[in-house]
Amino acid sequence: MSLLLAGDRVALVSPAGPALASRIAAGAQVLRSWGLEVTTPVVDPWSLPYLAGSDQARAEEFVSAWCSDVAAVFCVRGGYGCLRMTDLVPWKDLPARVFVGSSDVTVLHAELNAVGQPTVFGPMPGTSDFVDDPLAQARLREVLFDGVRSWTAGTPVIPGRARGVLTGGNAALLAASIGGPRWSRPVPGAIALVEDIGEEAYRLDRILTQLLRAGWFEPVSGIVLGSWTDCGDVSAVLADRLSGLGVPILGDFGFGHCAGSWSLPMGVAADLDAGARTLTLL
Repeated sequence: MSLLLAGDRVALVSPAGPALASRIAAGAQVLRSWGLEVTTPVVDPWSLPYLAGSDQARAEEFVSAWCSDVAAVFCVRGGYGCLRMTDLVPWKDLPARVFVGSSDVTVLHAELNAVGQPTVFGPMPGTSDFVDDPLAQARLREVLFDGVRSWTAGTPVIPGRARGVLTGGNAALLAASIGGPRWSRPVPGAIALVEDIGEEAYRLDRILTQLLRAGWFEPVSGIVLGSWTDCGDVSAVLADRLSGLGVPILGDFGFGHCAGSWSLPMGVAADLDAGARTLTLL
């Protein structure tokens, strides 16, 4: 079953960092080539150049777009900023929408999944990971329009099977969210999707250790590891920190900050067979 149809209206929003206008235009054009009607962000620049606007402005833009007559909301990019605006959004009052984003947007996936809204962890139309990557574009389109429900990829780390709700995202943002007003561990039996970018081995060790100490991994029944772009060789730290959990682990799955990234639904139940290298929605 597809999530979107040709002719649907969708909105682009900037809940985190600013994206280049030229890149937003290029990404919007790709979405229009899929038959979608696209509205683009209107947040004005702010005094902190790493944010697309003030916290209030970004939250208001997000809510306004979400509550307008659209079928989907796409974040134009990550960077940093979602943690600053998430407490300004009335999550329980938002109508059902398709939602796409990744990286810093991990924070918003958690909020939406917590109120029962499934989401899609995928490349964003204001980034080179989308605009300059036809394969990543095609893989996102397959999820949104063709209803793709199964993926085969990666390398088995610890074989085994697990069934549970897909959760997680960017490791650094998962750790940074600990202690927030609505923070909670994953639901029992969840399958964790985890990836990151630009974190050296010792910093990734610190991030995973923080998540372990907070009990974030305790309810997890399986783990799917994505890309670790610009992190160096982190295989040893991943094995050291995660193998003791005793759950199936599938590595190198190819989602996150990488070429040709898979787009994966979150907040929905799936079956993981790490030995067979498959992830399948139930």
